Amino acid sequence: MTASFTDQLVNISQYATDNFSEQELRWSTYLYLIGISAVSVTSLLGQRVALALRNKEDFPLARAAHRFTNLGIILSLLAGVIFAIGNFLGAFGGYDRDAPGLVRIFGVYVPIILATALVVTILLLGFVFRKDAPDLKNEKDEDLAKKQRAVGLAYASPILGTAVAILFGLAVYDITRTTLDVWIWVIIQLIIALSILIGTRFAARAKLVAVEPKPKQPGVAAVTLNFVLAVLFGVVVTIMAFTYGSNAIGSLVDWNAYWEARAPMDEKGEEFVAMAPELKGS
Repeated sequence: MTASFTDQLVNISQYATDNFSEQELRWSTYLYLIGISAVSVTSLLGQRVALALRNKEDFPLARAAHRFTNLGIILSLLAGVIFAIGNFLGAFGGYDRDAPGLVRIFGVYVPIILATALVVTILLLGFVFRKDAPDLKNEKDEDLAKKQRAVGLAYASPILGTAVAILFGLAVYDITRTTLDVWIWVIIQLIIALSILIGTRFAARAKLVAVEPKPKQPGVAAVTLNFVLAVLFGVVVTIMAFTYGSNAIGSLVDWNAYWEARAPMDEKGEEFVAMAPELKGS
């Protein structure tokens, strides 16, 4: 909400000066990233606490806390991905496309790199490189290490490949200052496809690691379905919360009063144009 408020202040300043070129860094970009990071880290810490409780005594409330913190991690990962892709897409049509080099780098490139690093780190720490989950107690250390390494690379490869691809596209766009040609998009897609293939090979390698099979339990499918529905519900509620919150921040500005205060300036401008018609449109 703080990020949305700072954006509103920037918009008011732009309307007041009729200067819509972004020559300064928007702090809201990093405020959004800080918010996503806060949810990610606190969800990860909550997961560790829940796992410690489950290892001490695997009671239903601890399992519920574990699932809830998993949901928090999943939502924060989703937010991180949307943040990175949103920055990528916004860089092509935003006002900051003509910004100075450092503003462009720290306004677009650095946030994408930081978001990618955050997503990969939280994903690996939350779901791959850990030995404290109750369902991992019976696995051998050597097999578990091999499996974790392969699974980690399987998860990380597509994410890192996509980040490299979009950064490549942005670099070409900034250097040429023209719309990306078809062959550039082909290269971007090839990089992403190659990273997916690499991730698939690591995933297949993880599958070959000998791990003691778990006995099938009744009701597992129902539990999985309910967990998926809980994730979808959490996503919808989160999107609604941020949407209504942003609308509330936007309603803080009385644009009618703003345009009434600006009207004398606009009238003077019209009178000036009437005296000098050749300047109309300038």
